[in-house]
Amino acid sequence: MEDPVIIIGAGIVGICTALSLRERGFAVRLLDRGAPGQETSFGNAGVISPWSIIPQAMPGIWKTLPGMLLNRDSALSVRAGFWPQMVPWGLRFLRQATEARARAASDMMEYLCGPSMDLYRRHLRGTGQDGLICDSYYIHAFRNAGKASLQSLDYRIRMEKGGDLALIGAAELRAMEPALSPAFKAAVVIKGQARARSPGEIGRVLAEKARAMGVEVTKAEVTRLTRTGDGWQITTKGPAFQARRVILAAGVWSEALLRPLGYRLPLVAERGYHVEFAGPGVGLTHSVMDVEAKTVASSMQDGLRLAGTAEFAAIDAPVDPRKQALLTRQAKAMLPDLNTGQGSFWMGRRPSFPDSLPALGAVPGQAGLFTAFGHSHYGLMMAPKTGEILADLLSGQAANADLSPLNVARFL
Repeated sequence: MEDPVIIIGAGIVGICTALSLRERGFAVRLLDRGAPGQETSFGNAGVISPWSIIPQAMPGIWKTLPGMLLNRDSALSVRAGFWPQMVPWGLRFLRQATEARARAASDMMEYLCGPSMDLYRRHLRGTGQDGLICDSYYIHAFRNAGKASLQSLDYRIRMEKGGDLALIGAAELRAMEPALSPAFKAAVVIKGQARARSPGEIGRVLAEKARAMGVEVTKAEVTRLTRTGDGWQITTKGPAFQARRVILAAGVWSEALLRPLGYRLPLVAERGYHVEFAGPGVGLTHSVMDVEAKTVASSMQDGLRLAGTAEFAAIDAPVDPRKQALLTRQAKAMLPDLNTGQGSFWMGRRPSFPDSLPALGAVPGQAGLFTAFGHSHYGLMMAPKTGEILADLLSGQAANADLSPLNVARFL
């Protein structure tokens, strides 16, 4: 039997990569400590957008950071013990906040996010679960109409690349989403995208498809990655595995596995939270972002979800229970008639680099080792194209774009 490609990490990135590799005839084994597709992207707000191509570091962001950090109800928080790691990461982040660097990052994000809708629909074909993705707009809702402008850099970049955007007033917004609070006075509508009705269910369904295609899915917690004579040894808390080719797609846990190989990377756990309400009593046709609160509401298969916050903390820091009350208040402020009686609470760890781009491709000087992690806020959207890129690389097919901005060596 052909030596399988081992993918460390069975999140949505690992699953999509396994599917793309199997389509090209590779034997594949997925290793993960938990159930496939039920980690970070499980709690995603559900936006699947070719136009989520704006990095987090944008010109002028430095002006807003002090106020956000001092406001207990803001979307941004840093745990006290994390500041020694936060400061150097934050300085790298701020160096990215120029128009030239934002545009360069946006070019790569467009390459990764652009085909997301089509690729997900291809992967879901034959599963009987095509309805897990539906066409949608992404509505950025503003309470202050004066701040809603298509002339801001992020919207200009989208339109320059062909995005179909519209600026609408309160009446049009009410007609489009009647459940929204009348406090919202304007919105930017980003068209031509989709939303996931259950990101976790997409992960589960695609993992089952991968199994049916012959992918071996093994529950194992990887603790070490070691170079051997002609390949790699993967040490776990159970049996060890050998492989000539390994793809590291373990999200925020990936950096610790690369560190013994000499890589110290500015990868942090940017923790996101969500609340989801069963029997919400209201619904949304599209995904809606409260621009002021930096939270996104979307109707899901099992209720209405509000996702947001960027909490910088150690990977294993305990959940902050105050976030549940905060998100519930914000959900009620967005949707006054929302029934919040049956709410569930979740936290996930976004693997974030300062430039909002993943580490993707071959690791220089480490034959047979590839990276696929660090997708920040965009993992759900970038996952299918990430899988295609890696399958092309392992097949010897040249990429149709310069992938050097994604190489892990950019941080060395």
